[in-house]
Amino acid sequence: MFELKIKSRFSSAHFLRDYNGKCENLHGHNWKVEVSVQGIELNNINLLIDFKELKKILKNIFEELDHKLLNEVEFFITNNPSCENIAFYIYKKLADALSFNNKIKVSKVCVWETDDSNATYYE
Repeated sequence: MFELKIKSRFSSAHFLRDYNGKCENLHGHNWKVEVSVQGIELNNINLLIDFKELKKILKNIFEELDHKLLNEVEFFITNNPSCENIAFYIYKKLADALSFNNKIKVSKVCVWETDDSNATYYE
């Protein structure tokens, strides 16, 4: 099994609904995201997927989130924009974007809201 990882960042604001504390107020983060994909079969030039292609897909997902108020992004209107739900959202979007290639699977998405606090989603 091969696993590739890329890291990237985006910035956005959010507030947590029904939260009793400072995070119920509007605030921002510089989110760090680590994406892992897996597969057992390499392509004809011995790559699982080109890092450039994977980064482009992730950049397209970030276009929906970067410099936005996450609470106004469609998914987060009904789902609290917690670190956990952001990881879930990116995982699902990435899995959809990679569905053209049945040899690659998203293994996990890890999102840091600070240097020492993160949430990971995997199936």
